[in-house]
Amino acid sequence: MKLRICVIGKPKLAYAKAGVEAYLERLQRYGRLELLYLKEGPQVQEGQRLLQASEGYKRVVLDERGALPDTLAFKARLEAWEMGAEKGVAFLIGGAEGHAQAVRDQADWLLALSKLTLQHELALVVLLEQLYRVETLKRGEPYHR
Repeated sequence: MKLRICVIGKPKLAYAKAGVEAYLERLQRYGRLELLYLKEGPQVQEGQRLLQASEGYKRVVLDERGALPDTLAFKARLEAWEMGAEKGVAFLIGGAEGHAQAVRDQADWLLALSKLTLQHELALVVLLEQLYRVETLKRGEPYHR
């Protein structure tokens, strides 16, 4: 199953760039991840870009109002979709203003990474770390520290 991350804007903060690069490098060995940076703009246009980029995929919209699973529940949800022969899962990360309601309405799952509102660049790093953690758990590999 393919994993696609659709994110508005490229990371500008040094810590976010470094985190994204580090986790992308670790995730490369699993070969199923695609990261798409989409153009920033008005919230409605960002939403349209996110929905278009995720067409045909299960949509996981990152939003602080979403479900707060632990890592094992997150892994179980991804595995269930994989066993259901889904084409793939697209994770949608909005821009600085968050998601338009139209994007939340199209979600197959609203996912919160924390009850706190996270800056969108940090949310990308946290998501990548969790995806890496899930991949290592699925394979029984030790988590690289």
